[in-house]
Amino acid sequence: MTDIFTTLEHDHRAVLDILAALEDMTASAAGQPTQMLVDRGGPLTRELIAAESRHEAAEEQYFWPTVKTKLPDGQRLAAHAVDQESEAKTVLAKLDGMSLDDERFMPLIQDFVKAARSHIEFEEQQVWPQLCPTLSMPERERLANKFARAKKMGPTHPHPHTLPNPAVLKTAGIAGAALDRGRDWLSSRR
Repeated sequence: MTDIFTTLEHDHRAVLDILAALEDMTASAAGQPTQMLVDRGGPLTRELIAAESRHEAAEEQYFWPTVKTKLPDGQRLAAHAVDQESEAKTVLAKLDGMSLDDERFMPLIQDFVKAARSHIEFEEQQVWPQLCPTLSMPERERLANKFARAKKMGPTHPHPHTLPNPAVLKTAGIAGAALDRGRDWLSSRR
């Protein structure tokens, strides 16, 4: 069995790998033909959007509510993190479906890379050290299982206007995720 911190760390490393690849792409994009951007940047961007959409929805359903209840300063910490995530969803929503030769694409990716790194650092350096000692290993494992289930059923596209409320995400979020999967299936058929 894995615990929530191992699960989250795995997700964070995967996102950081995508961000590093996107940074390399944007750094070498000057003077590159548009087709090279499409070939490299399109799949990376879609992978980032799907991974982040699932991860953030699962965190908002289970991880941040745990932070709120377990830590004396949990309300503030969770609110700060959810604000960061909401801003990220807004940027991802702009990137979702945007042409890679759009002049806004590169600046948005660069902004997202900085914001995502800042959020991951906040979570790992400020929240985890406080939360870890408050959870028993069985609690960590249960939380990891809930997180994994929510992530599996989560959205594949950002929904910045959905309230980051666990109850809303557990109900309306499921419908949104189903619509996302239908949208993904249709776009793969084109």
